[in-house]
Amino acid sequence: MAAHYGRRLRKGAATTAVAAVAVAALSASQAPGATDPDQGRQSATGASAPVPDTVSGGAGDATGSSPYYTDLPPLNSPSPSPSSTIGTPVSRGPAEAGIPATVLDAYKKAEAELRASKPGCNLPWQLLAAIGKVESGQARGGRVDAAGNTLGRILGPQLDGNGFALIADTDHGAYDGNSRYDQAVGPMQFIPSTWAWAGRDGNHDGKKDPNNVYDAALAAGHYLCRDGWDLGNEGDLHRAILSYNNSQDYLNLVLNWMEYYGKGTHSVPDGTGPVPGHRSDDSGGGRHTTPSPKPSDPPKTKPSPKPHHHKPRPGGGSESPDPKPPVPPKPPVPPTPPQTPTDTVDHLEDADTGKLTAMAGDAFTERIGTRAETKSGASVGKVRVRFTITGDTDATFTGGERVATVVTDAKGVAVAPALQAGEKTGDFKVTTAVVGRSVRSVDYTAAVTARAADTLARTKDTPLTCTPAAEFADQVQVKATYKGAVADKVAATATLVKSATDAGENDKGPYFKDADGKPVRTLAGLQTDAKGLLTLPKLYADDTTGTFLLRITTTGGATLTVELTVAAAAEPSPDPSPSGSAAS
Repeated sequence: MAAHYGRRLRKGAATTAVAAVAVAALSASQAPGATDPDQGRQSATGASAPVPDTVSGGAGDATGSSPYYTDLPPLNSPSPSPSSTIGTPVSRGPAEAGIPATVLDAYKKAEAELRASKPGCNLPWQLLAAIGKVESGQARGGRVDAAGNTLGRILGPQLDGNGFALIADTDHGAYDGNSRYDQAVGPMQFIPSTWAWAGRDGNHDGKKDPNNVYDAALAAGHYLCRDGWDLGNEGDLHRAILSYNNSQDYLNLVLNWMEYYGKGTHSVPDGTGPVPGHRSDDSGGGRHTTPSPKPSDPPKTKPSPKPHHHKPRPGGGSESPDPKPPVPPKPPVPPTPPQTPTDTVDHLEDADTGKLTAMAGDAFTERIGTRAETKSGASVGKVRVRFTITGDTDATFTGGERVATVVTDAKGVAVAPALQAGEKTGDFKVTTAVVGRSVRSVDYTAAVTARAADTLARTKDTPLTCTPAAEFADQVQVKATYKGAVADKVAATATLVKSATDAGENDKGPYFKDADGKPVRTLAGLQTDAKGLLTLPKLYADDTTGTFLLRITTTGGATLTVELTVAAAAEPSPDPSPSGSAAS
């Protein structure tokens, strides 16, 4: 019975209802950690939590809704593992608890990297192991080399709309060898259109290869950790799994394997792990490429000829009419796949996006809006639009990603997440594309300007005085702001100028000292700190007396002029002469 759990039921409504009851009963009675069939759509608070529409892939999930292995975990749990963090360890179970060594190492390294880069996600490696089990039988029992590359490609069926999603080729066959339709690829079964943005280099060899278990495991981890999901929260965990393959049976099956592995597991040599034998599309034999159903061939046997009426022959007897060759039946016409909203899109248009500019380190206030339209200009809703940041820039979308996929609303408009400027200044581009379809798109140019200040003020308004050939007692400190807010990391220059109307460098009066102790009267390359403060080095005076000007300027035009006074020390007043009268 375990082999039938989680299969997609494709029969009549009555059969479906009966099978659903059977599946639920089996899940409750046999599988550890069994879940309510309605539970996957509920958040931790019980609120409805539909599968997000912002994932990539023509079929709405990472795998293009490709089939998966449906074998349940054994009733007995495996022995505890020192690294286990989920569930209660119990006694050793069958061989299913063993995970091939290289595959297990890839899952644990992906968990460690995600703990560092996205600590709020709380990704457990047991979740990756559960998905790897149902997607590819742990890379077909661990048939990988020492670097984690699978020994031969692991491919799902071609997604040609015959029993599966319809996804036309997006990678020119680079990953799946199919230049007509996409196929799910590798141990974690990514479709190429999803791998194009979700792929990661998990083994740090400079390549992102869906057929490498380290790359695929890390990509799956990032995919499950997007959108700010916390996988320690039941609702977010269910949303993440459903976004990988949008099936309630799939959710229940992954949760069961995750709970099973959480009770303890152990590594086995590569290539010796067990491979499940049953798939959700009811075709066994593993996760190799399976040809999609094709139209029936014409019958090879001729139909029996109809009985003839014999004409009477003169003189008795009868004769048969001239025989006519039988007409073979016409081959059935393959059904035309139903047209989706994506099929109707002819082009993308800008949806009144304003000027895209922000200072380094700031969020862009304007967001990109793109509209999907038919050839006649009608808006198309429920279409996935992918936004990709390109160019030599460290700008990202909110959340730190450089690619975002958004579904168009009822007006055909997809609004990209807010852009976040990095520290690199200059222009960069955001390109758009319809997921699963090649149409005329629209690109956007965004600009990152240097951090700026519009106001400078001294933090202490005390006079700055000095005697000739001495040093000023106080250092000059100023605070920079921009529109009333602290202006941090703003470039500044300090110059001792000739006069209020002449910004040329003065050649006498107060000065700073360079590293060698020599006088300098211009300091460039200064920068405000995190609080917007700038403290200048000590000032010294030469033998020239008088009033001098120190001018401080910043990027953005903020300017402050400070007076410096060099005057000789006042001489003490002489004691008055004693008064007396002359002797006569």
